[in-house]
Amino acid sequence: MVKFSCEKIDLVFAEIAKTAALYIPSNDKNNKAVFTKWQKGTKLCDSHNTQIGPKDLFFPQTEDLMAFKASNKKIEIIDTRKESEDFVIFGVRACDVKSLEILDRVFLSEPRDSYYAMRREHGIIISLACTRPSEACFCTTFGIAPSEPGADISVWKINNEFFWQANTKRGEELLLKIEHFTTPAEPSEVEGEKQRISVLMKRLPLANLSTNGFGKGKTNELFEREEWAKLSEACLGCGTCTFVCPTCQCYDIKDFNTGNGVIRYRCWDSCMYSDFTKMAHGNNRNTRKERFRQRFMHKLVYFPENNNGLFGCVGCGRCISKCPVSMNIVKVMKKLGGNV
Repeated sequence: MVKFSCEKIDLVFAEIAKTAALYIPSNDKNNKAVFTKWQKGTKLCDSHNTQIGPKDLFFPQTEDLMAFKASNKKIEIIDTRKESEDFVIFGVRACDVKSLEILDRVFLSEPRDSYYAMRREHGIIISLACTRPSEACFCTTFGIAPSEPGADISVWKINNEFFWQANTKRGEELLLKIEHFTTPAEPSEVEGEKQRISVLMKRLPLANLSTNGFGKGKTNELFEREEWAKLSEACLGCGTCTFVCPTCQCYDIKDFNTGNGVIRYRCWDSCMYSDFTKMAHGNNRNTRKERFRQRFMHKLVYFPENNNGLFGCVGCGRCISKCPVSMNIVKVMKKLGGNV
């Protein structure tokens, strides 16, 4: 473990950016925290979390998959992929670190998604322990410890110092690049901060939220519950919750005629939309209740059923903060799981 003063953070960022693209949480023009490519003058913000997690850097909202050109009844298939650049993401919270494990289960299972896999191979994640979690946070419900954020490097900010701890070989190699800015530190120096964070999490409004009543083997018990109809009445079907969610992985694939060929691309989609997976015969889920139920059953039942009990939610609280009608996974868990 090493440490350095907060005044050196821009020097450290500049050193990292010499060999890799660096993304940090920074306020945009609307004063919202987003992961921004660092350049001289980019300021690290102190928001507890970004508007959208780091998912966008591994699974972009839109990306070209391939291109086609037709000539004399022959079709040329063009691979549009380029070697992904090495990049580093600083300031990833523990919930978002866990979200990447969930995405890995989807995109790195056979058949592997080569686009996602390439970015994962080129990305280094530097996490940041939560010093001021939001009242909407409930990551501990899913066994996540915000005081032990994991990733390639774990970081704690204590008073006027940053403490960095390498957890992987890639993390160790990165620390070597900035060693002239750091001094050795002992793990015991962050123990007090870890305990402070743990105590703080227990005081949050959703600290007692439980996954009891959900998980593997609960499909038959929960699928026909009459509460789904009432819960879904308020839902607008806007899809906001799915777009800010760090673990949602639904997408659509479309072709675009450029006038000089065709580009095939994929873009994020939402199971909350009435035209999601719509085919010639129509849609598998014709009512809002069915679409609403699908979203939360997938997070709380279907995903753990197929992934050794791992839930598809990380308790980041973004859906609570962003839903325009305050309908979210917490209300579903409280209603169906008997949470108080």
